[in-house]
Amino acid sequence: MSSTTRRLCRRPAAALALVLGATALLASPPPQPAAAAPSGREPALAQWIDRDTVVWKGAEHRAARLESGTRGAHLRLVPGRLSPSERLAYPHLTHYPAFTVDPRDRALARTALRDALHATQRTADGRRTTTGVQIPGVLDDLYGTRARHAALGPVFARDGRPTLAVWAPTARTVVLELGGRTVPMHRDDASGVWRVRGARDWAGKPYRYRVTVWAPSAGRTVTNEVTDPYSTALTADSARSLVVDLADPKLAPPGWSGLAKPAAVPLRRARIQELQIRDFSAADRTSHHRGRYLAFTDRHSDGMRRLRSLARAGTSHVHLLPAADFATTPERRADQARPGCDLASYAPDSDRQQDCVTKTAGRDAYNWGYDPLHYTVPEGSYASDPEGTARTVEFRRMVQGINGAGLRTVMDVVYNHTAASGQDPHSVLDRIVPGYYQRLQDDGSVATSTCCAGTATEHTMMGKLVVDSVVTWATAYKVDGFRFDLMGHQPKANLLAVRAALDALTPAKDGVDGKSVILYGEGWNFGEAADDARFVQATQKNMAGTGIATFSDRARDAVRGGSPFDADPRVQGFASGLYTDPNSAPANGSPAEQRARLLHYQDLLKVGLTGNLADFTFTDSAGHRVKGSGVDYNGAPAGYAAAPGDALAYADAHDNETLYDALAYKLPPRTAPADRARMQVLALATAALSQGPALSQAGSDLLRSKSLDRNSFDSGDWFNALHWNCADGNGFGRGLPPAADNKDKWPYARPLLADPALRPGCATIRRTAAAYRDLLRIHATEPAFGLPTAAAVQRSLSFPLSGKHETPGVLTMRLGNLVIIFNATPHEQHQTVPGLAGTPYTLHPLQSHGTDPTTATASYTRPSATFTAPARTVAVFRRG
Repeated sequence: MSSTTRRLCRRPAAALALVLGATALLASPPPQPAAAAPSGREPALAQWIDRDTVVWKGAEHRAARLESGTRGAHLRLVPGRLSPSERLAYPHLTHYPAFTVDPRDRALARTALRDALHATQRTADGRRTTTGVQIPGVLDDLYGTRARHAALGPVFARDGRPTLAVWAPTARTVVLELGGRTVPMHRDDASGVWRVRGARDWAGKPYRYRVTVWAPSAGRTVTNEVTDPYSTALTADSARSLVVDLADPKLAPPGWSGLAKPAAVPLRRARIQELQIRDFSAADRTSHHRGRYLAFTDRHSDGMRRLRSLARAGTSHVHLLPAADFATTPERRADQARPGCDLASYAPDSDRQQDCVTKTAGRDAYNWGYDPLHYTVPEGSYASDPEGTARTVEFRRMVQGINGAGLRTVMDVVYNHTAASGQDPHSVLDRIVPGYYQRLQDDGSVATSTCCAGTATEHTMMGKLVVDSVVTWATAYKVDGFRFDLMGHQPKANLLAVRAALDALTPAKDGVDGKSVILYGEGWNFGEAADDARFVQATQKNMAGTGIATFSDRARDAVRGGSPFDADPRVQGFASGLYTDPNSAPANGSPAEQRARLLHYQDLLKVGLTGNLADFTFTDSAGHRVKGSGVDYNGAPAGYAAAPGDALAYADAHDNETLYDALAYKLPPRTAPADRARMQVLALATAALSQGPALSQAGSDLLRSKSLDRNSFDSGDWFNALHWNCADGNGFGRGLPPAADNKDKWPYARPLLADPALRPGCATIRRTAAAYRDLLRIHATEPAFGLPTAAAVQRSLSFPLSGKHETPGVLTMRLGNLVIIFNATPHEQHQTVPGLAGTPYTLHPLQSHGTDPTTATASYTRPSATFTAPARTVAVFRRG
């Protein structure tokens, strides 16, 4: 997404809030309202940012004090000012009054922090004002240096004895509940870590921590029974943590220690297939493990045959939607609700299917998984048995299966928010160190711009959790890449720490080559952290040059048309007929307006094909010499990358309508099925043939539809499942999509879903998939698509017909010894390229002898250097 509307944390319907992202989400986020303080919760307008300093919004700059509950610790505050380093660390607090803790009272800080804490002041007119106090900064100052190096969770010594450790510096007491007994834990005052060393027979036993702590959200001291944030295994429904050593040989499937991976590819050459674990096999009748990790071990299933064919064509990675433990899907199959209707009996444009599906939402087996509960344990609902360590073994077997198919594995990770905060049962972190792990607004309320309770990865121990978790997935589960959800809500420094930790992993020492692990994420800029308000964010512009890619929404919007937030979904783009094949929707404007917008979209696509390079210089559609950064994208620079690999291209992902559904809305209703399929391939080609990494949603090459559902995170198997067998259709016409996110589009959707011409047959689906594989093979076999530097791209890539020679709806790109024609118009097009007269070119053999007979008719006239491309076709020509 610049970001796109998307998966929601699962909550009661009345409380649902849109999540932003783009999918490779997909659209730029609209402005988000500030979170309101929870009802009954005392505001916390004072922030104790280090042992010396308190900042208090709304206070008078006069004497005040901190009062610590029943322990009677009072710390005097005198008017002060922020130091330069404090101003740098807390830019959003620089305009508030600052106070210095009286040196005589600083020794009381550790005691004060383990009780109810308030800031009080007598104002000039004699009134007494009181507010709660935010404490993350001072906790980092007092404990962070030692705690950041602590080994947390269950850690096994060579003698087989485990040590359990949890960071809880504000807790009065922490007790271990192990099996049916309690065991005292010991506090290290320097780090705030509580530990206990156990016996060898603790292995495999369930445990929780009993934490007695002041909870601002409850306004009282509470005793919470809570699982371990550093859990390595769980019982069913995440009720208890398990004392498990991930290095235990019993948890390693056969062949795990010597797992042979496909050869690593640099991020700039990665071609990634995004899919959800349940979607992959839920409707695959040839799989023996439908909806589970083990479906990836069914070598002869339709789904695995499809993955192998994509790998042979040039796909390098499978990107799995979140598979770490999430909060709300019942993990035992017996507890999972199923729709109680004959869904197949209803009309393709009926509202009955969605009504039936939504009645079981929140109780069924389906969820995208963006409601994280435990960050470093595989989700139990995908395991054959959620009780115990089957999920660990089976996740590893899934990785083996994917690697065996010729693909590397990427995990979608969601460190930017938790499923809940405060005293909610699905809150883990906030019930151990209340008010620390969640990002708080200036009034003490939890920031929710991500959709859910945001995390403060800028705080030492939340940042440490991210690094430790990623390293565990990379070493203990041999994951080959990570996609960071809403990465722009995290500090750039935290992502660089992840990169550094991975780079330090070696096959000899850790069993993996950490440098081959790829990283990318959603660099959207919005919410309380926007515009580097609190720290330098991991946004698109800030991550340039780091080796960590960000999704680029620029070309995505240009190729599809409009944005994911358009009230009218018929707004057209380059691959959906803008100007060249208008659909008559008033939202598209006059013919002159359409032509101007189409030419600007073509400039955005040119920048996208370079890998979104900021300094790439070319001639735009108006005939001006510009840089990528000089092309406008909704007020932001279109080009922001420093090198190929900084920006990730995509035309669709799990967020928003699938590409097929978007084109169903946007293409003229009369468009024939074969022409819709050709436009699908053309749209996919703008990402597949770009510099830098590219991602596509699983099934897009099969014209995958979700029956026009724009946010299917909770829409069940009926709307989401992949149909590998074309005889089962492509998912279009399975009823009106769920009302919660789609009802305003139902008037546009009804006539489309009722039209049988929009449900493609097997021949059309097979031709589309084959044409896409041809493009992947071309990318994989032509070195010019993987140029290593911005300078190399500038030397090798050009758009020779820009400016006065530019044809609306046609892009001509010259790349090394290749010329690529993207003809999005409904007519054959002739492109005469200056400077090539007499130079021999032929259609690329993978197309001239490929699977698409229409593309095979593309031709080149040598004397005039004229390239001819059929309607709605991408044609690649090679010199010689």
